Amino acid sequence: MSGARFLVSGRVQGVWFRAATRERALALHLHGFARNLVDGGVEVVAVGADAALAELEQWLWEGPPLAKVASVRREALDTGAVFEGFSTM
Repeated sequence: MSGARFLVSGRVQGVWFRAATRERALALHLHGFARNLVDGGVEVVAVGADAALAELEQWLWEGPPLAKVASVRREALDTGAVFEGFSTM
């Protein structure tokens, strides 16, 4: 099991980005959360299979229809973190 932290920037708040990310993450059997950041971006923390994390990262570049993603930065995450399901904050 692996973990990653994604920082997504662009038009990603107010366009159902977190909710759509949650749906996608659950479909990929990932655990973690998505939350808005004060700078207008979204932070996504996810734990699961490497292939699922790669698929989520690819999806984050698109997001839901109203989003306009400018960048997605991925950072390694200590997989010692334990999450129940996938939540939005």
